Amino acid sequence: MRVGAPLEFPGDPRGFVVISISEKSRSAVLALTELARRGDAAPVPILELAESRDIPLHFLEQLLAGLRRAGILQSQRGVKGGYSFRRDPAEVTILEIVETVDGRIRLDDDGPPVAGDWVWRDARSRLADLFGELTIADMAEREARDESAPMFHI
Repeated sequence: MRVGAPLEFPGDPRGFVVISISEKSRSAVLALTELARRGDAAPVPILELAESRDIPLHFLEQLLAGLRRAGILQSQRGVKGGYSFRRDPAEVTILEIVETVDGRIRLDDDGPPVAGDWVWRDARSRLADLFGELTIADMAEREARDESAPMFHI
């Protein structure tokens, strides 16, 4: 099974997907955290974001274009161009990023219930709740706090 591939139950006619969150979501959150940590409203060139977080440029271009279409980011062309937030990072949740990039976490249950489905529905719901409570501003703040924590070497 490849990383980020949805977990499916063989033989389930509905193709029930448990949870699927890919590297795209992780990279998008990393890039937006970097953008938030830059702190000002000036656009940040995509190459700077890609290099600072070690994300392939072509991959990041696709992610940020989708986030711009979703109204999370705005872009500016030209010499002083780049990406900036369209909305305050404190209003942009991890859930919004993940669902923009990878699709909905909470799924509509269309088919007949299968034994044990409740645990996967509950897991999706709890994950969605967690991601819905965390914002990009929270991620940037936590990262800054972790970087400033004292290191003890033995």
